[in-house]
Amino acid sequence: MLNNHKRNRVLTGLSAFIIFIMIIQPVQAMHIMEGFLPPSACIIWGILCVPFLMFGITKINRLLIRHPQAITFLAMAGAFTFVLSALKIPSLTGNSSHMTGLGFAAILFGPSVACVLSVIVLLFQAVLLAHGGLTTLGANTFSMGVLGPIIAFVVYWSLQKAGSPKSVTIFFAAFLGDLATYVTTSLQLALAHPSEVGGVTASFAKFAGIFAFTQIPLAIAEGILTVVLINIITDYARDTIKPFGEYYL
Repeated sequence: MLNNHKRNRVLTGLSAFIIFIMIIQPVQAMHIMEGFLPPSACIIWGILCVPFLMFGITKINRLLIRHPQAITFLAMAGAFTFVLSALKIPSLTGNSSHMTGLGFAAILFGPSVACVLSVIVLLFQAVLLAHGGLTTLGANTFSMGVLGPIIAFVVYWSLQKAGSPKSVTIFFAAFLGDLATYVTTSLQLALAHPSEVGGVTASFAKFAGIFAFTQIPLAIAEGILTVVLINIITDYARDTIKPFGEYYL
C-alpha cells in the first residue's frame, strides 16, 4: 500500500506539473467549434457515441462499487486529459491540434471509461473555456473519446501480448491513439466540407496533411508523457492500483 509520504510526493509533483502547464498556456483555438458542422452531422456523431457512453457509465459504476479507491485514479485520468487537451496549437480554421491524454485512461480502465471521461472534459471545456461547442460535442467525443481510446487499447493489448517492453507498449498506444483522433477529425471535416475537386477524398487528404505538421510532434510528446505518468504510478502505487488496473497490470 502506498504510504502517506510517497502519496504526497506523487500528488505534489502532478499538481505542480498541472499548474505549470495551465499558467504558461494561452487560450488559442479549440476542438471542432460551434456551427462548423451541419446539424445532421452533429446528430449522427452524437448518436454513434451513445452506446459507448452507456457501456462506460455502467463499467464505472461497477468499478467504484468493487474498488472505491479507483476514484482517485479516475480523477487523475480526467485531470490528465483536461490539461493535455487544453494545450492547443491552431492548425485549421474551426479546429486545432492538441494532445488528448486519453491513452492513459484507455490503458488503465479500457476505452469505454475513456469515452465517459472525454465527454466530461469536452463539456467543461466548451462551457468554461470556449473550446469546441455543444452542438459539436458528439463529433468531438467520437474522434477523441471513442476512436482514439479504442485504437490506443488495441495497440496496447496487441503489443503487450507480443511481449514488447512496457515503455514501448505504452508509448505506441498513446501515440497511435492520439493520431487516430486526428484521422477521425479529418474525416469528419471532409464529410462536412468536401472539396469541389476530388470531393471527400481530396478534402480528407488536405485536412490530414495540415494536421500532420503539428499533430505528429504532439503525439510523440503525449506518448512520452503517458509513459512517464504510468511509470510514476506503478512505482509508487502498484499495490493500490493493481486490483482494478486490469488492462495495465
